[in-house]
Amino acid sequence: MKKKVLITGGAGFIGSHLADKLVKNRHNVSIIDNLSTGKKENINLKTRFYKLDILSPKISHIFEKEKPEIVFHLAAQKNVRRSLEDPVKDAKTNILGTLNLLRHCQKVKKFIFASSGGAIYGNAKIIPTPEGYPANPLSPYGVAKLAIEKYLKALNINYVALRYANVYGPRQDAKGEAGVIAIFIDKIKDNQSPIIFGTGEQTRDYVYVSDVVSANIKAMQKNVFGEFNIGTSQETSVNKLLKMLAHKAQAKHAKAVLGEVQRSCLDIKKAKQMLGWEPRVSLKQGLKLLLA
Repeated sequence: MKKKVLITGGAGFIGSHLADKLVKNRHNVSIIDNLSTGKKENINLKTRFYKLDILSPKISHIFEKEKPEIVFHLAAQKNVRRSLEDPVKDAKTNILGTLNLLRHCQKVKKFIFASSGGAIYGNAKIIPTPEGYPANPLSPYGVAKLAIEKYLKALNINYVALRYANVYGPRQDAKGEAGVIAIFIDKIKDNQSPIIFGTGEQTRDYVYVSDVVSANIKAMQKNVFGEFNIGTSQETSVNKLLKMLAHKAQAKHAKAVLGEVQRSCLDIKKAKQMLGWEPRVSLKQGLKLLLA
């Protein structure tokens, strides 16, 4: 059934892919994006676009005009390092900006929130980590994601929080969104040495953007609420990732980043059972698609 959908961050990496899919499925889509990291060329021409910050009081006019049934909230300050350097700015966007949105979401049928598995669980002792594992964020970015999940509960809003693993794919910005795969490809293409922070033995769970989009669509369609991990349950070290991308690439090593999680890999059993979702693109296939 056709739905009225609003996407914040719809000009960004994940948001624009989601908008494309929703338009293809004939939904009525509007987008809010301030274009600080999103790009105008990513915006699907069949959507209605509002250039606006999520902190703006003008958000209320958009809700009055569009009357969305479903809100996908992907707009965020996404850089963990930046959140450590300027936690106040991070909180303004990721907490206050989201609360500004939530004021208008009491009547929406569902609020689908882009959360973060790696940032919320911290250095978990159980790998792959399930949703019930105690939250222990190591960065202000992770604290903000967890805070919003708690606010959604407290404000009694129908929500799904999708706790993403490390998302990668086309349109990811090597300069702005801190995606290690995009950064590595950019460096290799320019014949430069990629920089690895710390030993490179830290692990991540890499999930392809089309799989993340399908998780969002399932979250909209299914009568389920709460938190769901969205990853692959496969752990890959940064060193191994670089070898997969370019066998002979020589990395430079830099000092480990404060607040960086050492091992991150998500248990996705709950998403398989309750959302009927599972990833279709392996890391090997995803890198091949991206390099092509």
